Amino acid sequence: MRILVIGRGGREHAIVWSLRKSPKVTALFCAPGNGGIAELAECVPITEFQFAEIAEFVRQNAIDLVVVGPDDPLYEGIVDYLEEHGIRAYGPNRAAAEIEGSKVFMKHLLKKYEIPTAAYEAFEDYEAALAYLRKLGAPIVIKADGLAAGKGVIVASTLEEAEKALKEIMVEKQFGASGNRVVIEEFLQGQEMSLLAFVDGNVVKPMVPSQDHKPVFDGDKGPNTGGMGTYSPVPHIPQEIVQQALDTIVKPAAEAMVKEGRPFRGVLYAGLMITADGPKTIEFNARFGDPETQVILPRLKTDLLEIILATLEGRLADLAIEWSEEAAVCVILASGGYPGSYPKGLPIEGLDAVGGALVFHAGTALEDGRLVTSGGRVLGVTALGRDIADAREKAYAAADRISFEGKQNRTDIALKALNAMK
Repeated sequence: MRILVIGRGGREHAIVWSLRKSPKVTALFCAPGNGGIAELAECVPITEFQFAEIAEFVRQNAIDLVVVGPDDPLYEGIVDYLEEHGIRAYGPNRAAAEIEGSKVFMKHLLKKYEIPTAAYEAFEDYEAALAYLRKLGAPIVIKADGLAAGKGVIVASTLEEAEKALKEIMVEKQFGASGNRVVIEEFLQGQEMSLLAFVDGNVVKPMVPSQDHKPVFDGDKGPNTGGMGTYSPVPHIPQEIVQQALDTIVKPAAEAMVKEGRPFRGVLYAGLMITADGPKTIEFNARFGDPETQVILPRLKTDLLEIILATLEGRLADLAIEWSEEAAVCVILASGGYPGSYPKGLPIEGLDAVGGALVFHAGTALEDGRLVTSGGRVLGVTALGRDIADAREKAYAAADRISFEGKQNRTDIALKALNAMK
C-alpha cells in the first residue's frame, strides 16, 4: 500500500516509523514531514491545511490511504474533505473532532452523560468569568476553549495567577479565537494518566497507559508545554484503576458520541486524573498524543496498518491487539527559551551516538544537508527496557549524547513512578 501521513512532529515521526515496519507498506510519504521523517519517507512540501493540494497529490501518486496526525487539520475537516473526494483517510471527521476542538463541547458532553470530570462553568464574557474566578479562589484551572498547541490550560495556584491567565486568554487573546470562550474548573489532585484507544463508534480497543510531563521544568514547575517527556506503563497505577477509567470514561465517551450523531473513528485520547474518588476526565483529544505516541507505538506488537485498516473496514472488534511487556521512556530535548520564543537553525550533533535508542524528530529541518533545529520541541529520545528504571537510564544516556546550542530537558521524567514504587 502507498500511504501518506499528514504532519511534521515527533508524533508523526513515530507513526511513520511504526507504519514502515508493516510488510503491506510499499511506499510512504509525509506532508510536510521533518528532517528525521525524511530518512523513512519521502517528504512532500505541502502543509497540513492545503487540503486541495493534498488531494491532488493523492490522485497523482496513487495513494491508497491518508493517515492524519495533528489536531488542527482534523478540527478543520480534512477527513471530511478527503472522503468527499473519494480518498480513504484515517481519523475522526469534523463533527467528531469537536471533542478536542471545543473544551466547552467536551465538558457539556461529559456532564450530559454523567461521565466523571471536574466541576466547571463556561464563559464568553470576561467580566462574568472574572467574578466567578474571584468567587471560587485558587487553586483553580483556566482553559481556553479551542486548540492551543497543548498550552491553553493554566493551573493557577494563586488568585493573582488565575486573574493574569484569564486576562491573557480572553482580553489579550494570547491564543487568538481559541480564547473567545473559557472553561473554569475545579483543581483536581492525584496522578495524571493518559489512556488512548483505537475507536470505531462503539468499539473501543485501549492502548497501554502512559504519563506525560507538561510543565517545562523539573518538579512540574514553570509554564505548560506540549509535553516534555513520557513513560509507559504507569506501574504505580493499578490495572483495576485503568480498567475503571476505561469502563467509566473512555467507553461511555465513545458511546456518547454515537448517541450525539458524531460517531468517533480514529484515536481517542483521554487525559485523566486519578483522584481519591477514582478516575476523572481532564480532557479528550481526537488523535495520538505527543509525546505519548513516542512511548506507546514502540510497545505495539500488532501491525499498526492492520489496526487502521480494521477500523476503516469495520473489523476492529475482531482484532486482537498485542503489546510488549517492555517499558518505554521518552525524554524531550527542547530549544532554549521554549515554550516562549526560541532560536532556530542551530546545528544538531551526536545523533549517531545514541546506541539502541529511538530518536523521534519534532522540530528539525535539513539545511544544506545538515540537520538543524526548527521548533520548540526538537527531539524525543525514547528507550525500551526491562522496566521503567532500565528504560529511563538508557533514554537519558542517549539524550546526553545529543547536543545543540541552548538544549534544555527535564531531568526527572518517570521519577514519579520510581518514587511511588519505593
